[in-house]
Amino acid sequence: MTSRVNWQAALDAAQKITQRWNQPGEPGGAITLFDSSTLRGEACGGLANLTTGEQFSIDSVVRYASVTKHIFAALALLRSHAGLSTDDPLGQHLPQLKGPMAKVTLGQALDMTGGLPDVRETLSLLGISVYNVTEADALIDFLATDGSLNFAAGTEISYSNTGYRLVETILKQKGILFEDLLQRHIAQPLDIAFHAPESWFDIVPNLVPGYWKSATGWKTAAAGLHLSASGSLTGSLRSLSSWLQSLLKDSGPGAGVLKHLSQPRFLKDGTPTAYGLGIAHSKIGGHQLVGHGGSHAGYKTYFLLHPELQMGAALVSNREDTASFTALLEVMSALLETPLPARSTSLKDGLYASKAEPYWLSVNNGVASYLGASENLYQAEDGSSVSLSAHLPMRLEMNGDAIEGEIGLARRFFAPIEANDCLNMIQGRWFHPESKAAFDIEGDELKMGIGPLRASGKLVPVGEGRLLVKMPDGPWEKSFCLYFQGYDVHLISNRSRVLIFRRDECRISWEPTA
Repeated sequence: MTSRVNWQAALDAAQKITQRWNQPGEPGGAITLFDSSTLRGEACGGLANLTTGEQFSIDSVVRYASVTKHIFAALALLRSHAGLSTDDPLGQHLPQLKGPMAKVTLGQALDMTGGLPDVRETLSLLGISVYNVTEADALIDFLATDGSLNFAAGTEISYSNTGYRLVETILKQKGILFEDLLQRHIAQPLDIAFHAPESWFDIVPNLVPGYWKSATGWKTAAAGLHLSASGSLTGSLRSLSSWLQSLLKDSGPGAGVLKHLSQPRFLKDGTPTAYGLGIAHSKIGGHQLVGHGGSHAGYKTYFLLHPELQMGAALVSNREDTASFTALLEVMSALLETPLPARSTSLKDGLYASKAEPYWLSVNNGVASYLGASENLYQAEDGSSVSLSAHLPMRLEMNGDAIEGEIGLARRFFAPIEANDCLNMIQGRWFHPESKAAFDIEGDELKMGIGPLRASGKLVPVGEGRLLVKMPDGPWEKSFCLYFQGYDVHLISNRSRVLIFRRDECRISWEPTA
């Protein structure tokens, strides 16, 4: 591996990305390049505020979203003095948790192997909009009502925000607040403006709006979910870069953090993962990188560090359409003078499904979408198609007309769909007793919600009692599977696979009794 770096090539790549945002009346973002002591370059484009026309700069304050995770993990495990161990079962600290959820360890909750259903995605499947306001205590009560997992803890890796929410709750019950830890151990020592608001509507000094583009133009983004330490952090790109330099120096507030968070993690069978504790491992050629991304409605963030060479890059943006991981890979590729692997289109386009399982895979022009979550595919040396994601690793290849390989480090086999017409057997209302949520199947449409908030999506049969549906959810589109088994239907998406609705045979009458 060469240690040569090309700062000018990296800056040129960064400017090429940010210049695309220099369109009239459009939001933008910024990219920084740095070593452990010096800001080596910056590139900015677009607007920080579409109302005032303020230009985006590295001092524009944004929501970092899931970039928060590594900072919270560091504070909770290394600075809180709460006596937490990654081997502790969650139920040891949160006795209200039930079933298998209580047995998930803190380490599994933070390293994405715990199988914990993601709160936001679960609420979405119940018909609760991204805009609906939810509070922290009510969400913990909601999680504690069932205790089911997406998969047995330690058997695969799949992204979820819920583990960080639960560990933050443990600290709160001990009287320890994330914001206090943040100020005491990072913001004040580095003299940077980090904050961790608990709701979208809390006042954050100088926060710029996030935006998403609808069919009629740019819209201001909003979200009602209690933010939690999975993604609550705010700050500027300059502040984020200062913190990342502290990590590279391995001194001051960042002392020991990267080493601890990036230690290898394993599935129960000993299979190593590429995701640590809020830190993801990546490779470009022979170069080993660590980093993480973040995505809130209207905001995108990513950073990549090369600890051995003590240098890195970071990106923030206030526009929903930013492909932050792809952009930073291009910048780091230029910096290291190491090409990225070629994109792969060896998988045949189409819709595939597992046999006797509620799992599906869509392939379109080198992009694979598993349970609704998409990843770019690249050509591996062994000829297979791989993703570069640590939390959704894919290694797939064609087997005749089928696709086989690994997703999330679990073996998967997908065959072309064999659709059958089961719609006539599933018409009517389906009800979730625990939450009182319901949806109706009318013809080939699923309808969910009440009054003017009622939304619908077209059902696509994919065989063996399974139908796919896509529906709007604010700036996004939610994609999930209905998996029918007798009088039950399981709702399956990438981050939530625990909801079971039942046929409402009696169609509850609301007429008063005599």
